[in-house]
Amino acid sequence: MHYGKRSSRQRPHDAANSSRAQSGASASRVLASQYGLNVKTVLKWRGRAVTTDAPMGPKPKSTVLTPAEEAVIVEFRRRTLLPLDDVLGCLKDTIANLSRSALHRCLQRHGISRLPAGETTEKRKRFKTYEIGYAHIDSAELAHADGKLVMFLAIDRVSKFTYVEFHEHAGKIEGAAFLKNVVAAFPYKIHTVLTDNGMAFADLPKNREGPTRRVLGPHIFDRVCLEHGIEHRLTKPYHPWTNGQAGRMNRTVKEATVRAFHYDDLVSLKTRVLSFVTAYNFAKHLKALKWKTPFQSICNAWKSNPSAFRSIHTTSSRDHTPRPCGQTLD
Repeated sequence: MHYGKRSSRQRPHDAANSSRAQSGASASRVLASQYGLNVKTVLKWRGRAVTTDAPMGPKPKSTVLTPAEEAVIVEFRRRTLLPLDDVLGCLKDTIANLSRSALHRCLQRHGISRLPAGETTEKRKRFKTYEIGYAHIDSAELAHADGKLVMFLAIDRVSKFTYVEFHEHAGKIEGAAFLKNVVAAFPYKIHTVLTDNGMAFADLPKNREGPTRRVLGPHIFDRVCLEHGIEHRLTKPYHPWTNGQAGRMNRTVKEATVRAFHYDDLVSLKTRVLSFVTAYNFAKHLKALKWKTPFQSICNAWKSNPSAFRSIHTTSSRDHTPRPCGQTLD
């Protein structure tokens, strides 16, 4: 016996296996020449148990998303018809591993990567770029079991930071008081406000000039604007959509509160609205802010332009004491 060297003699079963392999190879060559195929193709088919073609393309299974996550994405896309970036912004907090490329591949696999033509041809007019501190102010009525409640709302055009208060009436005194509290609530200087022509914000067009204006003086809302160096702009009469940001935010608040739930008392309604506005300011990622929250947008604005923000030492008076967002007046 010679160790370390391979014996040249074959065992009986090895010889049998070798002869069967040679006969199989010869049969494959015969079949290949008979049908005009490659020998490797014949050998591959002879080794299969079925006659159906095996998939040769890329595997469609995702290595990032689970089947349940893909089902959520597909259903969300079909129901909302939102663009790719909007879907990403809405679902990235829900699906941890979701990236833009993974989302695009998922939509392609399910044949919904392109929106219908009618959803892509619409073009929206964008607002002109302004510095932080341009506030849209409006009022709206919230219905509850005991009647209606007036909600005043202010939203910054740039940071989207929102502030709300509740009043029993929408008069000029309430409008002026709300503006004072807006100036105190926002951490930066308000340089411009845009309102409609409602009684809480402006006089009737016929009373804006002439003897009445000279005797009574400016509207009380304008007096507060003059006191704080704020430019007051009015929307064009009978064109409420020019104050669209405030109107859209009013609708957003209603859809999340009075249109979705029933409230038996004022306390539960106010609590729900204030909770929603707080979550919106500190947790809602907005496409208009490149998927940042209003709070993050304010922080970035402070880093880039600290001079636009009010100093803590300038808020010593009672009317200028900063209060939490959406504090209700008694």
